[in-house]
Order: sequence, then C-alpha cells, then structure tokens
Amino acid sequence: MDPQSAGTVLLVRPAAFGFNAEAARSNAFARQSARSDVQKAAAAEFDGLAAALDRAGVTVLVLDDTPDPVRPDAVFPNNWVSFHADGTMAVYPMATAPRRAERRTDDVMTLVRGAGFAVERLVDLSDAEAAGHFLEGTGSLILDRPTRRAFANRSERTDAATVERFDAALGYRTHLFDAFDPDGRAIYHTNVLLSLGTGFAVLCREAVAEADRAKLVEAIEAGGRTIVEMSFAQLQQFGCNLIELRGKGGPVIALSQTALASLRPDQVRQLETYGELVPAAIPTIEAVGGGSVRCMIAEVHLPRG
Repeated sequence: MDPQSAGTVLLVRPAAFGFNAEAARSNAFARQSARSDVQKAAAAEFDGLAAALDRAGVTVLVLDDTPDPVRPDAVFPNNWVSFHADGTMAVYPMATAPRRAERRTDDVMTLVRGAGFAVERLVDLSDAEAAGHFLEGTGSLILDRPTRRAFANRSERTDAATVERFDAALGYRTHLFDAFDPDGRAIYHTNVLLSLGTGFAVLCREAVAEADRAKLVEAIEAGGRTIVEMSFAQLQQFGCNLIELRGKGGPVIALSQTALASLRPDQVRQLETYGELVPAAIPTIEAVGGGSVRCMIAEVHLPRG
C-alpha cells in the first residue's frame, strides 16, 4: 500500500514571479501588487519555506526557474506535475498559456533521477488543452494514495472528462463534487478547501454544495480519517492549504504563517496530534500568486532507482 505522505519534495525557485492576470480571472485569491520588489520578496519567501522543510527533516529538491520565458506562477509546480509510487510521472493540462510554459518535463525528470529516483512511465495529459479541457495536478485532485481514491471539485480548471482519463491511466477512482466561494463562484482548486493526511482531513464543509456535502464527508471518513473543520474565513486565509510530509523524526504538517494564524487553539492542538506544524511566512506569494504552501510542493513518491 502506498504511503500518504512523502519524505522528498520538489520545489521551483521563482525567477520571474508576478501577477498572472489571465489566471486571476478564475482565482479570487490573486491580487495585483503595485510593489516593484515582488520577485525579490517571493524568492526570499521561497528560501524560507525550503529551509523550514529542510530543518524539519524533509528532503528538498530545488529546480531553479529561468527569467525567460516569463513564468509568473512557476513557484506552484504541483499544478503541472505529480509523482507516484509505481514510477509514474504525470503531466497535466493547464488552463492558461503562461502556466503551460512551466512544464519542464525533461528538466524535472533529470533532477529527480539525479536524486536517485526512478521514473519508469510518463503519463502526459496536456493534449487535453487543445479541446479546452484542464486538470491542474494536485491542485485539482486531492489524492488518497493508499486507497487510490481522489477528490475533485468541478471548476474551469478541473474538467470531469480529463479526470476520467487520469483515473484510467493511474488506476484511481475520483469522487467529483461542486464547491463555491461566498460569492457563488466555483472554487478554482480543490486543495483550497480540502487536504488529506494519513489520519486526518482538513475540510471547509460549508464551501461544498449542499447536495454533495453528506456524500463527500462520508467518503472522506470511510478512509478512516478524522475531519478537522475549517470555516469560509479560514479557507480564505489558506487554512485548508496544508500538506502532511514525512520528516526524519516523524510526520510534519507544512502550512503558511497566514494559515496557522487563522486556526483556533483547539484546531492547532488537533493537528499537532498528527504531526509537527512547520509554518513558513509567504505573504507575497499568497497575495500576488493566490496560492499557499501546499501549492508550492510537489511530493516525490517515486521508487528509488
């Protein structure tokens, strides 16, 4: 049975971080900034996260972005690539042109193989873009790796037909549902409202469409997980956008300082029963890029070569 959490992660150090106006049309979290130093600030925040993970005993592989072509969201690799315990590397269709340039399949394959991992199969779903169908990696898909179940909320960036292709290629069964922000817009990525650890799930239940809520909760709990409930207000502070990883001393839960500050003391205590909380301050990346710590991390579940 595959483990839920990984001990090695891939991060991409930004070289041209900035506001992606095209992506922001479906991402209510992204905001344009008048600051001239957003790239410098984002690079410093990236280094802070990488250092925090390293101190927690997580192995960090870093791919450096390049200034040209401009990839304003390159710091979020989890949307275009995922790695699996059977040796599969999956590459995904992205909704906007600037993000498609992030797919550096050969460079990433070289990096992970150089770190001693085996890539035995490449599943490339990016051809779905030609039909206007998108599926943005583990932003769209929340993977229950031990049971090969997945959860995904339908949105402009999460196409049901492409989910079916993923399921067929990777041997998953995906539970589809609808979820909306307080203004009634589809939530752009599932990982904004749901995260799965080994023994817990973090969920903003009130964001889930009422017709889908009970079945989703039942499906999550069927995996033996205790649900830590988050409010809409906490969702908007990236309270659900966290990830369980394996440190050398045991499980850790990586999240942003923004997310941690949104949690009640009882929620902090509840999460601490499942792992050491490892916060990182990434306010520029969150405000301008519209994503948080979980979005920055692509877990390397590949076998050793």
